Amino acid sequence: MGRLVRRTAILAKVETVYGTDSVPTGAANAILVSNASFEINYNNVNRDLIRPYLGGSEQLVGTRFVQLQFDVELANSGTAGTAPAWAPLLRACGFAEAVLTTPARVEYTPVSASFTSLSIYYHIDGVRRVALGCMGTAEIMLNEGERPMFRFTFTGLDGGRTAVADPSVTLSSFRVPQVVSDVNSGDINLGCTYATGVLSSGTVFPSRGLSINVGNTVSRKALLGGQSVIISGREMTGSANLDLTQAQEVTFMSDIAANTTTTLGFTHSTGAGVGILLHAPVVQRIDPSDVEYEGEFQMGLNLRFMPSSGNDELRLVCL
Repeated sequence: MGRLVRRTAILAKVETVYGTDSVPTGAANAILVSNASFEINYNNVNRDLIRPYLGGSEQLVGTRFVQLQFDVELANSGTAGTAPAWAPLLRACGFAEAVLTTPARVEYTPVSASFTSLSIYYHIDGVRRVALGCMGTAEIMLNEGERPMFRFTFTGLDGGRTAVADPSVTLSSFRVPQVVSDVNSGDINLGCTYATGVLSSGTVFPSRGLSINVGNTVSRKALLGGQSVIISGREMTGSANLDLTQAQEVTFMSDIAANTTTTLGFTHSTGAGVGILLHAPVVQRIDPSDVEYEGEFQMGLNLRFMPSSGNDELRLVCL
């Protein structure tokens, strides 16, 4: 009997010691995912032997690293001040977690040191695949008419495969998200300020939503005496299509030509334990383009997210 791809379970747990299996369990560490994939990248060495006859030589298996990719719905925990179930994944993409009060909320901001790593178990119908020391990058997709999503890509060390029974998983901590829509989401706000869970001032623009790529450079270190995966760089980018008036289009083009930066804010869902807020203090708008949507003009923009005082290009707040 064939094995079913849909019988997949993914478990992920923060490691105390880098590359040491933290032993995630189905009860405590299961991840609710879509569009999952798992592959091993081999660095094989060809022997290239010369003999008195034609024919190939075997390759020797050298270093190997695992790459995993999957989507996770971007929904809050349901309780203000409680970290959502996807929090370990975002932390392993170079973010720090801060649980705050007044009001109760959890905030995530980038870091440049002391990175978090994960042990990830990837079960497919009776086989457990293990990846250790995983770090990665993420895309945040808040597109109109779609589910709010993360797309995570992790690189890790190959921890082997074992034929075992699939785990019994508990996924109740993953909340059902709200579709990105006019009812559930705010406009993109440029020029706004952020303080204690609230965006204020600025100018709002109707849009088709917002996409952000965290843009981590994830490097594989194949050293004698210890392989590892590191985050060695970060260049955060994004995109948006905005509905502009004639005067706003002219102003935008002047700002783009002058390399003028702005702040950016976006809110999805409202209510304690439900709301998601994004704020970026320094955003450059580049590459303007004409976009037609239902016969009307919109301006397409690429975005560059830059630090203000360091490790603050983006703040993701679970309200």
